[in-house]
Amino acid sequence: MVELFAVTLLATIAAQLAPGPNFLAVAATALGQGRMAGMAVAAGVASGVFFWVILVAFGLGTVLELAPALMVALKIAGGLYLLYLAARGMRAGIKGEAVNLTADERGQSLRSNWQTGMLVVVTNPKAALMWIAMATFLFAGGGTWVHVLLFGPLGALSAMAVYGLYAWLFSTHVATRSYQKFSRVFEYSFASLFGLFGAKLFWDGLKELRT
Repeated sequence: MVELFAVTLLATIAAQLAPGPNFLAVAATALGQGRMAGMAVAAGVASGVFFWVILVAFGLGTVLELAPALMVALKIAGGLYLLYLAARGMRAGIKGEAVNLTADERGQSLRSNWQTGMLVVVTNPKAALMWIAMATFLFAGGGTWVHVLLFGPLGALSAMAVYGLYAWLFSTHVATRSYQKFSRVFEYSFASLFGLFGAKLFWDGLKELRT
């Protein structure tokens, strides 16, 4: 079982390293608001990972097979949320202002950053499908729902490590100086990528809704 967990963990880390909405949320926040804010988003992503692992352990795959409309709803909701993040990035680009938090505002903002990371994962149907695939792999290797559940902390820790590293990289002195000089370019770029992810997800949900 140790070997099975090790292989599953390597596959999980490979999936987490791939650029996507999680990466964009962490990178954009770390650039605009600093390292602690980026780490808070990473912590939210890790929390969302644990959320999906728990649901998968208790039969999410079966539920989605019996009620495929839930996946359609998740795609539409996830698409709308990513489009909302795109609109926020576009607004920040229009203003052309880097975020400057006071000490009193920072605590509230960190909670908001954590919520952003959590929502990006929870509303992402690809995250659900990835963890269903991981659970299927564990089941095929002789694991049970208990083993899937026990894998949750490992998946969350790997997410924190991967996205925490991204938060650190995008909050270095070189990165933040570049952001200060070209904040509009960065914000428009992130907004465009969020918009592309969100629009595709939303459109896929609408197409499935019509069939």
